Amino acid sequence: MVRFVLNGKDMQIDAPPDRRVVDLLREDLGLTGTKEGCGAGECGACTVLVDGETRLSCLMLAVQLEGRQVTTIEGLQRETGAGLHPVQEAFVEYGAVQCGFCTPGMALSAVRIIRRNPDPTRAEIREGLSGNLCRCTGYVKIVEAVEAAAWKMSNKPPEKPAKDAAP
Repeated sequence: MVRFVLNGKDMQIDAPPDRRVVDLLREDLGLTGTKEGCGAGECGACTVLVDGETRLSCLMLAVQLEGRQVTTIEGLQRETGAGLHPVQEAFVEYGAVQCGFCTPGMALSAVRIIRRNPDPTRAEIREGLSGNLCRCTGYVKIVEAVEAAAWKMSNKPPEKPAKDAAP
């Protein structure tokens, strides 16, 4: 039996010792926002937050969740009470989504970046996202979206960073 908090809800799951977290989330709990890309910890599509830190759910076993706080992409909305999280809003507004497969992992990595540093530089954003691969874009829109989300979450004046501003 594994006991943990998932997206703010207490969970108690009977999981085999070799059950991967990505499979537990997707197959057992129906939280399909977490994607499995490579299954080897290389792409970041399966990123979730465990105790506020990014973790690759394809490399974690369910038993490693014991007593931990887990946030999936579905849990970000819970944090805001209603509607999209500011990071999700920025991804939409800045066109940082193409096929969308990498987006949940990117968004959760972005949340971690902003929580660690509410005013990250573009270099810090790029470094923070370095474990997440996107096969569709050159990352410019994703970096801009994270920058805009950080700006919005900091409660700064309504002007936000200009799209395509110099790094």
